[in-house]
Amino acid sequence: MTPLEDRAVGCVAGAAVGDALGGATEGWTPEQILARYGGRVEGVVPPYFEDWRNARPIAPYHKGDGHVTDDTLMTHALIRVYERAGGHLDAYAAAEHLVPEMMGEKRWIPELEAEALPLHRVFLAEKWLALRLHYGHVDPREAGVGNIVNCGAAMYMAPVGVVNAGDPDGAYAEAIDLAGAHQSSYGREAAGVLAAAVAEAMRPGATPDSVVATCVRLARDGTKAAIEAVCSAARDHGHWEGSFEALRAAMRPYDTVADTYRDQGLGARRPSRTHSIEELPLALAFLLIAKGDYRETVLGGVNYGRDADSIASMGGAVAGALGGRAAVPAGWVEEVSAASRTDLVGPGLAIAAVARRVRAADAERRRTADAAFAELLAAGDAS
Repeated sequence: MTPLEDRAVGCVAGAAVGDALGGATEGWTPEQILARYGGRVEGVVPPYFEDWRNARPIAPYHKGDGHVTDDTLMTHALIRVYERAGGHLDAYAAAEHLVPEMMGEKRWIPELEAEALPLHRVFLAEKWLALRLHYGHVDPREAGVGNIVNCGAAMYMAPVGVVNAGDPDGAYAEAIDLAGAHQSSYGREAAGVLAAAVAEAMRPGATPDSVVATCVRLARDGTKAAIEAVCSAARDHGHWEGSFEALRAAMRPYDTVADTYRDQGLGARRPSRTHSIEELPLALAFLLIAKGDYRETVLGGVNYGRDADSIASMGGAVAGALGGRAAVPAGWVEEVSAASRTDLVGPGLAIAAVARRVRAADAERRRTADAAFAELLAAGDAS
C-alpha cells in the first residue's frame, strides 16, 4: 500500500468510524451522555433511546450500535461521483452526478435497517440538493442559496481533500465551488476549510498544528475567528475530559445554534459573515488536544455531544489522514463495518486511485500551459 492509499484509507475509514460512534450521542449534552451510559463513551454503544424507532418521530433512525449516519452515506456517494467523473468536481457535478447518486439506486441504509434511496435518509438540508437541482433546475453555482446554513456540505468534503492531497489551496477552491450547489455563507466556507484540512493532513510531515495553521490561513470571516478562538482555548487542555465548557464558551459567540441544541430561535442557521458552524472548530480543537491521536480526537467529539457524529467524523477524517490506516483502531473498523454492512476500506482505496489519475491529468495540463507561456515569453524577448 502506498502512503497515498494508506492515508486515504485512514481518512475515509476514520471519518466513518467517528460518524458511527458519534451517532449515538448526537443532540445531547455531555451531562446527559454521562448519565445515559454510566460514564464516558469509549467505543460503540447502544442508541440513546432504547425505543429509537418511536422516540423522535421526525428522525426514526437506528443511531448507535455501530451504524454510520448520513455523513458517511454522503461521503461514499461523493467518492462514487469522483470515480464516475474522473476529474475535479464543481457545482455542476453535484447536479449531473451527486443528485442522481442520491436518487437513482437503493443502497443499504444502516439507520433504516433496510435498502432505500440515500435521499430517503439524508437530512432536509441535503434533500435541498434534489429539490433545487433536479426539480427546480437552478443554476448549480447558486443552488445553495436559501438552504439552512449548517454542516451539511462540510460533513462529506473529506474526499476533496484526498484528491487534492498536499494542496490545501486547491482543495479549498474545489470544495467551495462544489459546495455552492448545496450551501451558502459559513456552511459553504466550512466545506472549503475542511477539505483544506484534509489536504494538509495528507501531506507527509503534516502535524495537527500545521493543519490548524492552514485552516486559519484560508478561512474567512466568522469561520476563521471561530477556529482561532476555539483552538486557542484547546491549547489550555491536555485531554478532552474537562475541556467541554471552555470550548463551548469559546464557540458560543460564533454559533447561531443555542446551548439547548434542539430548541432553536429564529436566528439559527441563517447566513452571516460573523458566524460559523460549530462542528469544524470543535473537530480541530479535539485534534489539537489529542495531539493528532485518532482515538482521543474522536472520543472528544463523541462525548462533547451536540452534533457529535459530524464533529467526530470531521476530526476522524483529519486524524486518519495524518496517521494513516493504522491510526484508526482495527477493532472499531471491523465492528462498524459489520454493524453497518458497509465496506469502510474500499472507498478509501477508490478515492486514492482517483487522486492519482487526477494529479496526472493536472500535471499534463500544467506542462501544456507552461509550454505555451514559455513561447509567449520567448516571443516577447524576440521583439
